[in-house]
Amino acid sequence: MFYSILRVIVRVLLYIVNGKPHYLNRENLPEGNYILVGPHRTWFDPVYYALAASPKKFSFMAKQELFKNPIVRFILKHVNGYPVDRENPGPSVIKRPVRLLKNSELSTIIFPSGSRYSDQLKGGAVVIAKMAGVPLIPTVYQGPLTFKSLFTRQKVTVAFGQPITIDRKMKLSDDNQHLVEQQMQAAFDALDKQIDPNFQYVIPQKHQK
Repeated sequence: MFYSILRVIVRVLLYIVNGKPHYLNRENLPEGNYILVGPHRTWFDPVYYALAASPKKFSFMAKQELFKNPIVRFILKHVNGYPVDRENPGPSVIKRPVRLLKNSELSTIIFPSGSRYSDQLKGGAVVIAKMAGVPLIPTVYQGPLTFKSLFTRQKVTVAFGQPITIDRKMKLSDDNQHLVEQQMQAAFDALDKQIDPNFQYVIPQKHQK
């Protein structure tokens, strides 16, 4: 209930602040659970991902430091967020999303690069998709990158790619994971070009706000 109410409130607030967002290729979203995967470009792109795929609900990983604030912790827990230690990720970083994908109606959002300061894809999403038996849905966000720029009413677009299905019999060798990562990156590039043929994302420096 909290998730649904908050989603309505956030949708209205973002509409007031930034205008109507544009969602492309929603027909690529399958029935059942799936993993939205995409480049992490701003701290609020998961919000737009979740709104774009509504009414589907999502779980998501959040760095454990955010859970130290009691107010933030309350909100994150009630929107299906769970903590992950980025420095020392344990088995739960795989087991928890797999369990949610298999035993609930929640899909999940994963950024394969893990950070806004990297474009190097990692294999966690592939492992989770294989173990849970769900497809990966390539997703990209183009729009404002800072909270301040939201108020400039710069156009926001979220686009979904064709599902990438992981063969349950496929061995998770480095070569096979790399092939899937290449497939994801090619899908991200194609979606970016679909939205804007001239688009180019510049990785921000950590000290930039």
